[in-house]
Amino acid sequence: MKWTTLVDAATLAKALSDDGLRIVDARYSLSDSALRREGYAQSHLPGAVYADLDQDLSDLGKPGLGRHPLPDEAVFARKLGEWGITPEHQVVVYDAGDGSMAAARFWWLLKLLGHERVAVLDGGLPAWRALALPESSEASAVTQAAVYPARFDSAAVVDAGEVQSRLGEQGWLWDARAAERFRGEVEPLDSVAGHVPGALNRPLSLNLHEGRFKPAAQLRGELEPLLSGRAPGEIVVMCGSGVTACHLLLALEHAGLHGARVYAGSWSGWISDPARPIAR
Repeated sequence: MKWTTLVDAATLAKALSDDGLRIVDARYSLSDSALRREGYAQSHLPGAVYADLDQDLSDLGKPGLGRHPLPDEAVFARKLGEWGITPEHQVVVYDAGDGSMAAARFWWLLKLLGHERVAVLDGGLPAWRALALPESSEASAVTQAAVYPARFDSAAVVDAGEVQSRLGEQGWLWDARAAERFRGEVEPLDSVAGHVPGALNRPLSLNLHEGRFKPAAQLRGELEPLLSGRAPGEIVVMCGSGVTACHLLLALEHAGLHGARVYAGSWSGWISDPARPIAR
């Protein structure tokens, strides 16, 4: 098992009995508790543990850094040990949809620790159920491991200061929100509508076909022209709170365009300072 971006349901099902596999359920919904821990308790992939976006994959006690600030690295490393995840494991994470809430977030956090063999289940729980593959309502028995021995790669995380310093540039900052939110026509979650001046809009929905990622070659053909001659490593991705941006990052990696970074605070972090400019 050397899955580093995506894995399909049929392939994952063949590996369920492998001792080197760890599965994480990261389903999340802003409005429907059945798509969070309650849904996991009712039924989940055999052996999966549950990671909550608010409690495990974020630290909501950090003001000014958006709606989903990054978790403390020591706390997250300890959680990984509690879930039985070590650097030697192949990890697969899924959610109840296309990976944007919040499987790709977990994927990115492990990548920040230098963990290579972590992948998102393409199509998530719906793809698994479409094949009538096994599920369980039993609590997963986990053999706890030591605290994960790594630290976040801070160079892969962009802050508001860097964004502010590059406002005169165009096209290097890609926003994964829906087009109407980017344009400032609607804003269902944050107090201010609009986008960072100079940003380019690439809605995450464009990376998908029927709930799954488009083939790598097709994605590359769509994303590469947007680079406008830049290396992929010069691109920074963002969204509303730094969660669905990870889905766009995953699309880039799946397409073979490696090295983009994430503006972790994203739009909700940007507008925490009313002096920062906005565009509509």
